[in-house]
Amino acid sequence: MAGLDWSDLRYALAIGHAGSLGGAARQLGVNHTTVLRRLDALESRLGARLFERHRTGYEPTEAGALVLEQARRMADQADEIERRVMGRDRELTGELRVTTAFVVMEHLLPAPLASFARTYPGIEVEVMENAFLVDLARRSSEPGQSWTQREADVAVRLSAHVAEHLVGRPLGLSECRVYALRGAPDLPQTITPLAHLLADAPWVAFERDAQARVYDRWMRQALATAHIRVRVDIFNAVAAMLRTGVGVGILPTFMEERHPELMPVSDPLPELEVPVWMLTHPDLRDTARVRAFMQHVGDAIALRLKPA
Repeated sequence: MAGLDWSDLRYALAIGHAGSLGGAARQLGVNHTTVLRRLDALESRLGARLFERHRTGYEPTEAGALVLEQARRMADQADEIERRVMGRDRELTGELRVTTAFVVMEHLLPAPLASFARTYPGIEVEVMENAFLVDLARRSSEPGQSWTQREADVAVRLSAHVAEHLVGRPLGLSECRVYALRGAPDLPQTITPLAHLLADAPWVAFERDAQARVYDRWMRQALATAHIRVRVDIFNAVAAMLRTGVGVGILPTFMEERHPELMPVSDPLPELEVPVWMLTHPDLRDTARVRAFMQHVGDAIALRLKPA
């Protein structure tokens, strides 16, 4: 493949991913004719047809499948080079991208993140809400994005399971209890056995079909016969509804500080204990800004989660 232009291979990857010139053009942010011109140039240089043109889309030929496989390997190798170079970065400057869940960003990260920003003014932190654990070993696989674009440097996750190739530390346990509006005359106001709450109290629950989180699975089973008044999709929405006094619902105990109008009406639920993790890729853990963030912010969150 001597003389091949890597950017031409990116166009081939985009076509293979989208299955059409139009889809590839949208992903790459160019027009249809540009994609066709780059594909024609690549096929001419290789002396082989890479895609069969069908009414239903572009299907890789045998030669095309080989080119796509090798191009993906080249992209993976380029990713590894970048990670390894970044891992040798010793400067406490630059950008740091953190991915986490919205509830963590609102309740666990603000104070530690503000402290970190004041301590390390040369580091710009970008926080991305994401309900799922990002695979930090891979860059975004969307051909429309640059192959050098990183998804995240650090993840803060509520998760019982983490990918084996990631490194990091558990910061503590997130516990959940059942909460009700303080002073609501028709809701429990003291610690009540869970069986009684399930049988007698109206509930605010998560959406019926959700099942990705441990909380979703617990609700599907425990609340199967309970009186559910409202369903929402995230903990912040649960808290908003609980403040109206419409029912009881589960919340992580670390949300208590921001919601003094809510009171726990159950003991912690062992089934809903979830570790809080701070994670990165092995190639990035020695990067100065990653190491500083994981130490500074990780210690602060661990202190917040420490049992009283």
